[in-house]
Parts: sequence; structure tokens; C-alpha cells
Amino acid sequence: MQRAFSLVSRRLLLALLPALLASCQGGSSPPAAAKGPIVLAASSLQEALTEVAAAWKDHGHAAPVLSFAATSALARQVQQGAPADLFFSADEEWMDRLDHAGLVRSGTRGDVIGNQLVLIGPKGTAAHGLADLGDGRLSLADPAAVPAGKYAKAALESLGQWDAVAAKVAPAENVRAALALVERGEAPLGIVYATDALASDKVQVVATLPASSHPPIRYAVAVLTASQHPDAAGFRQFLQSAEAARIFEKHGFGAIK
Repeated sequence: MQRAFSLVSRRLLLALLPALLASCQGGSSPPAAAKGPIVLAASSLQEALTEVAAAWKDHGHAAPVLSFAATSALARQVQQGAPADLFFSADEEWMDRLDHAGLVRSGTRGDVIGNQLVLIGPKGTAAHGLADLGDGRLSLADPAAVPAGKYAKAALESLGQWDAVAAKVAPAENVRAALALVERGEAPLGIVYATDALASDKVQVVATLPASSHPPIRYAVAVLTASQHPDAAGFRQFLQSAEAARIFEKHGFGAIK
């Protein structure tokens, strides 16, 4: 009985020997699966950029790690030294700030896509414009800092309507939070990007704000100076590829003119 057990043990040891030797070579275990570059991106990019990142992964790369928030909040994170490889801004002003501070890698900055502003209401609303706001609140991304809110304020000022609605503005931390206030019926009207309205089945577009009423909406992307990820530059280039452009267009984003 012992001899049989010993024979089985020897055979098991011989079977495991190659794996044991391989694990001993180099004195360490194999590295964990590599992660893709960390991308700090405007909240309005959620669906489109997630799909673009999946397409990049399908080409054999590690999936990018995507973090969405208001452009202003993300820029401040970069200023404070948060680890990240790319910054995808909903406007050029915040990209300018990082660029002037030396936080953007030279030669990697580029405008990728454009957008539009729309006035929205809950699905089924009878509203036809801001005149139907009444005593309700107007949901906007914070016009003091967040690009979507700044664009909206500029448009309303240009159209001569800001003074009439300023006291009724419900500022939100980002454009998706502004969208959510209208989705939940907490605000009868809101101004968001056209792509945000397209991403929701709980709101409808009441009106499209004239492009001439506000600065051009341009999303800029750049590799950050502190990045050491080998795929950072490649993914930035992929964001400006024809394949990525088709995905962005499907989600309502426009080409830069």
C-alpha cells in the first residue's frame, strides 16, 4: 500500500515539476494583466467614449480606464497631481489652463468632436420654450465652472434671456446631473448637450439653441505630461481615427469644422 502511494506521489511530483521550475525562475510571480491608460473625460462622453474604448480593446489593447465627471472637476484633479494619462475636455478653456501650467504633453493636444445645446423637458412635456418655465427651475450644469453651463449662460445672454431666468437656475455639478433633474421631474426645463438628450429616453428636446449664440463647442483631448503609459499616445490617435468618428457620430457628436 505504501509502495503504491509512493509511486503515485513520484508521478505527481514529476507532472508538477515543469510548473514548479517555471515559477522559480526570476524569483517572482508573473505580472498581473496590464491596464490601459487612465482617461479623465467629460461626463457627456460616457456612452460614446465607452464604446470607443471597447473598439480599441478589440484591436488587442488593454482596455482604457475611464473616469467621467465635470471637465472643471477633472482639470482640478490633474492640477492636484491625480494619476492620469489623458484628459478629454468638453471645452478648450480648461485644456488651456492645464496646457499653460505645463501639464499637457507638447504636440498631443487636438480637437476631436463638437456638440450642440438643446432645451429639454420631461418626456411628454407641453412646453415650447423658456416662456413655459413659469415658476419652475431651469436645470443647468454650473454656469460658473462647468463647460455645458458656461455655454448655456453665454447662449441665454446672447438671446437676451439670461436676466429673466438667472434667479431660477438650478446649478448642477455636471451636465448629466442637470439632465437627471429634468428626468426626475424636479425641473420642468433644462439646457444640456444634444448628445445627453439623445442618451435619455426620459426627456425630449423642446428647442435647439442657435450655434451662433455661444462659443463653438469643441472637445479637446491631450496626453498629460506625467503619463508614462505606452498606450497613451496610441489611444489619443485612435480617438481621432475614422473608426472612432463613426462611433461618436452615432451618439450625436459632430465633426470639428
